[in-house]
Amino acid sequence: MRRTKEDAEKTRQTVLEAALTLFSRDGYSLTTLSRIAKEAGCSRGPIYWHFQNKDDLYEAVLGYSQEPLEVLVAECAAMRDTPIEAMDRFIEQWLSLLANNRQYRQSFEILLNKTELTDAMSRTLKRERALTKSIIGMFQDLVGRAIEDGMISTQEDPKELGLLCYTYLMGITQTWLFAPKLFSLKKEMPFFQRQFWTLLGKP
Repeated sequence: MRRTKEDAEKTRQTVLEAALTLFSRDGYSLTTLSRIAKEAGCSRGPIYWHFQNKDDLYEAVLGYSQEPLEVLVAECAAMRDTPIEAMDRFIEQWLSLLANNRQYRQSFEILLNKTELTDAMSRTLKRERALTKSIIGMFQDLVGRAIEDGMISTQEDPKELGLLCYTYLMGITQTWLFAPKLFSLKKEMPFFQRQFWTLLGKP
């Protein structure tokens, strides 16, 4: 019985990875369950065993591939007593995951470039918006703490600066995914990290 459960979980993982590859490469509309099954080396039966339909699989794929980001947000939000270190870690890990973690990178590729987000994907939209709000909220809290502690010198509202932090990172992400040959993300990471602090007014 245990072996059967292990096999089922292994099959689920294989399907998730196959779907992630196809969704990020070909987009949501062109990716069918039949193609995912072929990529995973199985029939459609196991897919329907684990997932209700393509939308359900799509949501599971994004949840699976974005788990490192959700863990990072929780970790850095808990470091509010050391806000500079927390934001440093978040920026470094965000860019490092983007450059080095294929699954994480593919999740952004799917969302930003390969999917027409409509009301039919309400569950996905709700989750992504909640994740976005949590990241912005984390930055707002950390920036506010850094200002209170005199680590950042600025007259700007921490709420607006938190939004700026998020849009700065998303701008880098979107630009690099859209035109990866434009610059080397790994090479430019130190520059992007330094300029982040320039934006916030850190001495």
